[in-house]
Amino acid sequence: MLKLTILGDEHFDDETSLFVTRGDVILELEHSLVSLSKWEASFEKPFLGKDEKTDEETFGYILAMLQTPDVPPEVFSRITAENIQEINNYIDSKMSATWFKEAKGMSTSREVITAELVYYWMIALNIPLEWERRHLNQLFTLIKVLNEKNQPEKKLSKAEIAARNRALNAQRKEQHNTSG
Repeated sequence: MLKLTILGDEHFDDETSLFVTRGDVILELEHSLVSLSKWEASFEKPFLGKDEKTDEETFGYILAMLQTPDVPPEVFSRITAENIQEINNYIDSKMSATWFKEAKGMSTSREVITAELVYYWMIALNIPLEWERRHLNQLFTLIKVLNEKNQPEKKLSKAEIAARNRALNAQRKEQHNTSG
């Protein structure tokens, strides 16, 4: 969860002769499948993808991620460019120590990913529904791990078998001090 402090209004305090900020608000935001689903229901198009979001769509996603109840509307007019950058960094963060070795020549899927497709993956992989509230990138990592672990073991090609046998033979020759 991202906790974002939106600064209040700045006023001049006549008694202290200083500028003071009043009305700071802490917004709690969660980038999750629930947020994604809310946004897609509102805008009726996929959120994930390469298309740039309009200001209205970006603001809509901030509202979809919002966990803080009863936020006064004027708070949103005080969101700064730095706040937006912090939100984007949070959305883009990996949120996992897991990494994947990408196979050469593997193409990426061109399938359009929507909330319903992710729910399908969760059901097909028996992922508990509680994961819909976790950071979306953690859910995607779990889905990818489950997919990789459920794949049948890859068979070696004839060239890979021959290379493995050569290495084993060389190791055994050295181990037993023989020439073959």
